[in-house]
Amino acid sequence: MAKKILIVGGGYAGFYTAWKLEKLLRAGEAEVTIVDPLPYMAYLPFLPEVAAGSIEPRHAVVARRRHLKKTANVAGKVTGISHATKTATITPNTGEAYDFEYDQIVITTGSVSRTFPIPGIADRAIGMKTIEEAVAIRDRMVGNFERAASLPKDSAERARLLTVTVVGGGFAGIESVAELRSFATALLRRYPEITFDETKFHLVEAMGRIMPEVTEGLADWVVKDQTRRGVNIHLDTQLSSAEGGNIELSTGEKYESDLIVWTAGVMPRPFLRGTDLPIGARGHVVGTPSLRVATEEGEIVEGAWTAGDTSQVPDISSTPGPGGFCVPNAQHAVRQGRLLAKNIVASLRGEGVVDYNHKNQGAVAGLGMNTGVFRSGNFTLKGYIAWLAHRFYHGLAIPTWERKWRVFGGWVGHFFLSRDIVNIEAVTEPRAIFEEFASRPRPAAD
Repeated sequence: MAKKILIVGGGYAGFYTAWKLEKLLRAGEAEVTIVDPLPYMAYLPFLPEVAAGSIEPRHAVVARRRHLKKTANVAGKVTGISHATKTATITPNTGEAYDFEYDQIVITTGSVSRTFPIPGIADRAIGMKTIEEAVAIRDRMVGNFERAASLPKDSAERARLLTVTVVGGGFAGIESVAELRSFATALLRRYPEITFDETKFHLVEAMGRIMPEVTEGLADWVVKDQTRRGVNIHLDTQLSSAEGGNIELSTGEKYESDLIVWTAGVMPRPFLRGTDLPIGARGHVVGTPSLRVATEEGEIVEGAWTAGDTSQVPDISSTPGPGGFCVPNAQHAVRQGRLLAKNIVASLRGEGVVDYNHKNQGAVAGLGMNTGVFRSGNFTLKGYIAWLAHRFYHGLAIPTWERKWRVFGGWVGHFFLSRDIVNIEAVTEPRAIFEEFASRPRPAAD
């Protein structure tokens, strides 16, 4: 009988695993099921550009049903795993939970934003981990410009609306604040009531430097470049409170900010701790270099595999990540997903599996329109050429040619027409106007 392969999570690693399995599996060899509450895989490196209006949101996601034609897609969540009985509990988006029996399970649940109990963050901040968050940030910023433009120049509310705070100085944080600063500068052409000096952008980073993935020299250049463009970068600084939009920093500085973006770390999904799979100290599924799930002592858990942000996979390359594990980024998730599919097929056929040993392709970041940084080994680029390298790399890296054409086509359109500045904040309550004017039955007569 065909083996049942269950993929938990449809992000990078899950999508690429299923995509590769469809190409490798023989007819009738296995049945692949992927479970995810969302119908698409989001290409996370594009989120800052989505927030800045440089990429159409739907172009930054890949519809799984369009490209996974042999894989069963289940809209829901895996809420329990008993690997001892090889049973997973699936809770669909609509309907009752049910048990699903499998032969092989692939844990690729990705990561979620990791926050700290800072007053106001849970109530006021927006993450930068989903396409919905990126769209909300874009709409909020344009909406704030619209609201601020009609307020008096000395209004405290106007100043609050035009102040953006990004927490976290890694790649996600730097790209987010740089893209938003660039977007705000472009918006000023459409809002003559607002001046450049009124728009305030703050980046708060607890460490003494930004972007640990690049050299200190390159990171220092980014700080100087973004400072010149109007970003206030607070190093060695922690966010103490954001209650009510009132920002308090560990340095004692205080100001008001309506838009707060949180990019200060990620963590695996907490439900994994409730399963019988081996979990590391920080909540990751323990894996081996061959992407098998294993105990901390190295004992293989047969029929279980893991990859991507949710996994704790030893980095056996010449340049291992912090702690000796692969860092949670798209580059690893994509490569691991492809290898994981090959190893699953090899395992089903009684063949040997291969260890994940990668060659670092470097790091590239977009820092707003026409500027960026690139590093590969000792070779670095910065400015316009690095920005082109960033767009070329990620434009080709997003899966499927259909999506590549949409992304590149959008960029070409923006070159001639500039970025679209329309915000559709009302989409969060699409029935509001209909309800306001809808006729209702009159109360029954007594």
